[in-house]
Amino acid sequence: MQIAHANWGQATANGNEARVTTPDQFKTEMIGLLPRLRRFALSLTRSAADADDLVQDACAAALQKWHLYDPGQPLDRWMFRIIRNLWISEIRKRQIRQGQGHVAAEDATELQTADADDALAARQVQGKVSALPAELSRPLMLVCAEGYSYLEVAELLDIPVGTVMSRIHRARKLLVSTLGQGERITT
Repeated sequence: MQIAHANWGQATANGNEARVTTPDQFKTEMIGLLPRLRRFALSLTRSAADADDLVQDACAAALQKWHLYDPGQPLDRWMFRIIRNLWISEIRKRQIRQGQGHVAAEDATELQTADADDALAARQVQGKVSALPAELSRPLMLVCAEGYSYLEVAELLDIPVGTVMSRIHRARKLLVSTLGQGERITT
């Protein structure tokens, strides 16, 4: 059974407007978001394998409930919220089933480049960001890597805007102090 809502408005994904009226159009928009979804999942899980599983589960959940998506909001925010909620559920499950290990985020390949110096610098920054507490790294990644505004991050993480600003400021200060005086971090 194919569900189509002709009265749906515009869906915005990554700044591009597209009409989402069929499951196939929804899939196409979601596929375009996969790299960003994986980066966000990696910032939550700190494990490439867990991030991949989380993105897969989020995509499956979104495809099952695509008709509940409100095209008045950006698709990426809707997907990020699904990923976040699934991760919270997973953490609760893991607290019951103890013994789950984690792979360090610096072992992931997202920031690898062709230039060895750039690759080394990217790995150092990635390692320092992964070493930050999760409450600091999540807003930092959403603002600096994904380009969200402070208000959008506050809505996505269900925290006040002032808290987002404070956490990003603290995260940046920690990164600057741990990377050393001579190195600069640009955002």
